[in-house]
Amino acid sequence: MRQPDIEIYLKDAERDAVAQWLGEALGPCSDWQQKGQTFKCKAGEVPVTWLPKAVGKWHSLYLESDATPWDDDLACARAAHAALGVQVRCAPGTWVEDESDEEADRWIKVDADGETEIVWRTE
Repeated sequence: MRQPDIEIYLKDAERDAVAQWLGEALGPCSDWQQKGQTFKCKAGEVPVTWLPKAVGKWHSLYLESDATPWDDDLACARAAHAALGVQVRCAPGTWVEDESDEEADRWIKVDADGETEIVWRTE
């Protein structure tokens, strides 16, 4: 089932490289507009939010639309890793507000070794 939006976390990724990848995947990116700690742009028709160092060295990439080539976070994470060559993390499924803290700490890591389910305590 297609997720309503997509959020992935990228380690050591350059914002400009991410914008170039999104431009190829979704359509031309507008210029980044800084709002506080976040940066926003549009890739094609998709609103994009970039939060540098959202969790330690990890940058958050949030695509606020279901109109992407990816059905879910994991498909996007795979594509980001393939295009950028950086480690990417994402939630294993749609995030639910009332899930247990244990479930909230389950993530999938995508890197050169493939995909691994990990426990990542982000708070």
